[in-house]
Amino acid sequence: MKKTRDGYTEAHASSGIDAKLPAIETWPNQFKGYAITIEVPEYTAICPKTGLPDFGTIRIIYVPDKLCMELKSLKLYIHAYRNIGIFYENAVNRILRDLVAACRPVHARVIGEFSARGGLRSTIEARYP
Repeated sequence: MKKTRDGYTEAHASSGIDAKLPAIETWPNQFKGYAITIEVPEYTAICPKTGLPDFGTIRIIYVPDKLCMELKSLKLYIHAYRNIGIFYENAVNRILRDLVAACRPVHARVIGEFSARGGLRSTIEARYP
């Protein structure tokens, strides 16, 4: 296993990207041309390098096409991250990937605003298309 100068491995870098998570369910959209914003203020996951918990807020903004995300299944999906080792960047991009696979929106943004750790706060944003 190849390590970087700081001890990070490919396993650290890809941790959580393909972990099994609950499905995001959908329901048929009845309207066009509007945006949905969902805020999840209690996101938690585990840092794959240190094993320490990460906390933050996930904001999902999407314009549905034929399908909308069902909120209870989204809640279960997001809460499943609390037992997964995954970096912030990977979590935000994975959430976007899974959202797009589930409901094929017109466009979508996922923004992760993560709590300060070591005096630094991170905000990660991923967009589709």
